[in-house]
Amino acid sequence: MTNQGMQSTKVAALVAGAAVFGAGLGLLFSPQPGADTRRQIRHYAKKTQVRATRMGRSVRENVDKAIDYGKSVLPKKETPSVQAIA
Repeated sequence: MTNQGMQSTKVAALVAGAAVFGAGLGLLFSPQPGADTRRQIRHYAKKTQVRATRMGRSVRENVDKAIDYGKSVLPKKETPSVQAIA
């Protein structure tokens, strides 16, 4: 991975971490009762699980397509044949 790619990854991780931290603080200081907060957390967790599953499937399909494309573009290597020495 290039240096620029590493920096982008670090920034993305920092932004995601800050979002999670902010959401946690928001839940801690929310004015609603605990039961409502727990229900809301379950709702968002389920929603996130469904999105992650869909995204995983999409990524897998795209990777499979890229592999198939790569196999079709690259020339096939010839394997040396084994000859019996008599």
